[in-house]
Parts: sequence; structure tokens; C-alpha cells
Amino acid sequence: MKILFSPSETKILGGFDDTLDKTSYLFPKLYDKHYHVLKLYQDYVENSSDDNLTKLFGVKDISNLKSVNIFKDKTIKAIERYTGVAYDYLGYSELKTGEKEFLDKNMVVFSNLFGPIYAGYAIPNYKLKQGEKIDSFAVEKYYKEHFSSELDDMLENEFTIDLRAGFYLKFYKPKVEHITMKFLKGGKVVSHWAKAYRGNIAKELAKYQPTNEKEFQMIRFDNLEIKEIIKRKNSSEYIFDIQS
Repeated sequence: MKILFSPSETKILGGFDDTLDKTSYLFPKLYDKHYHVLKLYQDYVENSSDDNLTKLFGVKDISNLKSVNIFKDKTIKAIERYTGVAYDYLGYSELKTGEKEFLDKNMVVFSNLFGPIYAGYAIPNYKLKQGEKIDSFAVEKYYKEHFSSELDDMLENEFTIDLRAGFYLKFYKPKVEHITMKFLKGGKVVSHWAKAYRGNIAKELAKYQPTNEKEFQMIRFDNLEIKEIIKRKNSSEYIFDIQS
């Protein structure tokens, strides 16, 4: 199976592994496409005004970010780099070895800068506000244009669960059969806490590793109950009621 997942705006600093190389990419043959984006980003960081960088990074304090060099800085697994709500609730560090290995090889994270990468691939620290352009360059449109076909081919025979936030459909909209999810509390859709439930679900998927929808339905997620399943052309949207 494959899990599609969002990145996080917050990240740990530093790294322990080697610098970025071609093995950090989902499709090594498309390395030049990744490199094009990364080179634009690095050049922009090195040559732009503080005002432009504040806009690019989406934070006021850019003192530590101005020295980032994604080609020279140390790396760490993407799933360990990100520290947002979804990743906190996923709790990667607490998983068993086999569960970690499963996520490393089967979770595809859609980075705002690196595009689609496996969770276990090593990346340096970076900052790029969601939806922000590099000068006039729209990252999400570029990745959607150049990577959608490869992603479709990769997922063609995979049981696929899309746990991404809606924004990341701008990077890739699956054509293959897949599962999406929505979370309701008191009949209303939750947004911020949906990240926590996505993280919890990813954790359970790592434990049970379902290979089809029937096996997926057998998993009992804490505090969630299936209210409805909406079938569409190539997707099944699971509507969960939050029980507490």
C-alpha cells in the first residue's frame, strides 16, 4: 500500500546524515526536475532582500534561515524532520522497527519544496511557506505537471490512502482508486484537529499494514467511528465521527 501525506511547516534543525543526493528523490530519473526547483530556491535565498525572504519563509525572524544551504547542509529522514501536529500524533520514534521501515518506504510526503518524496528519504532543513512562489515560480504547478504521470504509474497497483490536506491536490490529484477521509465533530467538519487524526491513522496503518479496503475497514481507530462512505469515480471518502 501507499500513504500520501502532507509535510509540516515546523521542522527540527540540524541533521545527522550526509548531504542531499539523488537517493533522496522518489524518482531519480527526474532528478533534474527536482534540481531545477532547488536551484531556484537556493539562488533566491542567497540573493533576495530580507523583505522578500520574510514573505518566502512566512516568518518574521529569518536570521537563522538566511544561511540555509540545501545542497550543503546535513540531512535527516523527512518523517523525522517534520514536527507538526500530524507528526506528533504519528509518533514515529515510538514505533517498532518494522513499522518505521514500512512508513519509510510506503509513505509519500508532498514537500512544499522537494515535491513528492518517501518519508524515509533524507532532506535538509528548509523553509517555504505553503503556496508561496519562488519569485514568480509556482512550485506546486511545476510538480503537478512533471510528476503526476510517474505517480499514477507507481500507484496503479497499490492500495492507496490519501491523508493529505486539500492544498496538496495542487501537487497531485490521484487518478487511481484511493481512499480519502473527513472528520466530523458534532456534525461539523474539523480542520486543525484533522491533522491529529491523520497522524493517528498513519500510525495505525503502519501497525496493521492493510493491503485492501476490506482489511482497512477492520482497523478500529481510537475515538473514530465510520459514519458514511461516499463512493466517487476513483475514490472512496470515509466520513468519520469523532466520539469524544
